[in-house]
Amino acid sequence: MNKKKTRFLSVFVMLALVLAMAFPSSLLAKAPDRSGDKVAYGEEGMVATAHPAASKIGADVLKKGGTAMDAAIAIQFALNVAEPMMSGIGGGGFMMVYDAEADDVSIIDSRERAPAGATPDMFLDEDGNVIPFSERHISGDAVGVPGTLKGLMTAHDKWGTKPFSQLINPAIKLAHSGVEVNSVLAAAIADNQDKLARSAAEDVFMPGGEPLQEGDLLVQRDLAHTFKQIRKDGLDAFYGGEIGQALADTVQDFGGSMTSEDLENYQISIDEPVTGTYRGYEIASMSPPSSGGLTILQMLKMLEGFDLSSYDVKSPEKYHLLAEAMHLAYADRNTYIGDTQFIDVPMEGMLNEEYLAERRSLIERWEANDEVEPGNPWAYQEGTPQGAAEQPDDREIGETTHFTVADKWGNLVSYTTTIEQVFGTGIMVPEYGFMLNNELTDFDAVPGGPNQVEPNKRPMSSMSPTLVFKDGEPFMTVGSPGGPTIITSVMQTIINVIDYDMGLQDAIEEPRIYSSSYPEILWEEGIPESTRATMEDWGHEWRSTSRDLGNVQAIRIMEDGSFIGAADSTREGIAIGLDRTAGK
Repeated sequence: MNKKKTRFLSVFVMLALVLAMAFPSSLLAKAPDRSGDKVAYGEEGMVATAHPAASKIGADVLKKGGTAMDAAIAIQFALNVAEPMMSGIGGGGFMMVYDAEADDVSIIDSRERAPAGATPDMFLDEDGNVIPFSERHISGDAVGVPGTLKGLMTAHDKWGTKPFSQLINPAIKLAHSGVEVNSVLAAAIADNQDKLARSAAEDVFMPGGEPLQEGDLLVQRDLAHTFKQIRKDGLDAFYGGEIGQALADTVQDFGGSMTSEDLENYQISIDEPVTGTYRGYEIASMSPPSSGGLTILQMLKMLEGFDLSSYDVKSPEKYHLLAEAMHLAYADRNTYIGDTQFIDVPMEGMLNEEYLAERRSLIERWEANDEVEPGNPWAYQEGTPQGAAEQPDDREIGETTHFTVADKWGNLVSYTTTIEQVFGTGIMVPEYGFMLNNELTDFDAVPGGPNQVEPNKRPMSSMSPTLVFKDGEPFMTVGSPGGPTIITSVMQTIINVIDYDMGLQDAIEEPRIYSSSYPEILWEEGIPESTRATMEDWGHEWRSTSRDLGNVQAIRIMEDGSFIGAADSTREGIAIGLDRTAGK
């Protein structure tokens, strides 16, 4: 049994013992089903997020007749309060929306953009050397023009039904009254004290110089005030108003070039997903500038040529095939993907069946390929190849948050939202209470490739909100945080459901791996030592210790229209389902 399941079951048993001692059995028999579970069933709606407060706020919106979009908007504002180290109005994200009435999938792309003053060599020092990631990710130059608020309000205009003020109000109350610091936030504060001490964030997260501890109350009155201004003045408060001016001034104080005009000029995009199939299921995932959808589909299509289910789920054969497919897909990812508003991405070639068969043929059974190179998808479509400059391997794996919502009308939202690293740059806008992203470090530090820094350009992302369809009907939503590990976390969850016929919670909890290049493999606890030893004989190398990878939230849509929701136990999130009596 892996670490995540053990931790969850231990908490469950302790809670059961406490209840048994504290209450007569007659009272326990009448108690409702626990809502604070990692997995839930619902007939008329479902939410799954990484924080209980956000899940409860979203479920309450659904109970009051709101749509999946209404709930998603309320959840994102609540997460800004409860998970300030992961996402918020100082960042951006990708929202995938299934409109049941139109039977259509759309993407609200609120990815951050580089300001007008950005230059391709801005992450090089005066000698032309790459500024170390530890330095460049906390500078003002790392801050991209935020898009989250504009994305939320655009989505509300298109799909929302409840007044925007009603959807932001719960977050205002949560910020003003305070939210209890959980273990995840407490650890994030403890691990980032030096970063937080550089800005107004110190007073919020380390009052009196002492980091908040688990169980303490986090009160964010400046953030509550900012949300009230947004409730009153809408987008104008942020993009062109006093909040935006304060944001730009703060970025400049930390050495960046952003101006209020950059905020006024910021534009989101409404895009189509990248689509493909896997064993008869249809997959809709994120299109560029995210690398998520293309890379997931490449890996799945390569693996489709192998009978994965003939191997045990924890076998060396399965993990070998996964690692080899990852190496091939990430080689293409790092070479060809960028912002399609600036460069041509060979999407058609990268998903061409013949091309993927060619790539698949490079996977040797039970021998690691130590010479993986990017392929040539341009041979399968028209266009002009553009090479990529070699980059330093110094980026730290970022964190973010993912959540998903379904409503009784069949609408779905799968939303990954971020400020990149934990607490982003560590820079808080003083008197306004929100953290600023470091998304521009997702650009290549060395210029010359498709993902080089350019003004108004969106950096390549790994965010992968994904919808899976079966026979044309929604089957599953899935997504995860975790920087580049997002892609492999989503892919493995899909494989666990489709190939191994796992229930949703088991599919999420099954130990995952991540290996973007030969030979090292990052891994979660629970992968047998014998499996790792066999793969070492085949030429793979394992990181010396295990670690959690991603934090998957997912919803299964059952044939009768009901929902199963599941939240990954690596954080303290919960899934909440609504039955037909909800709200009555």
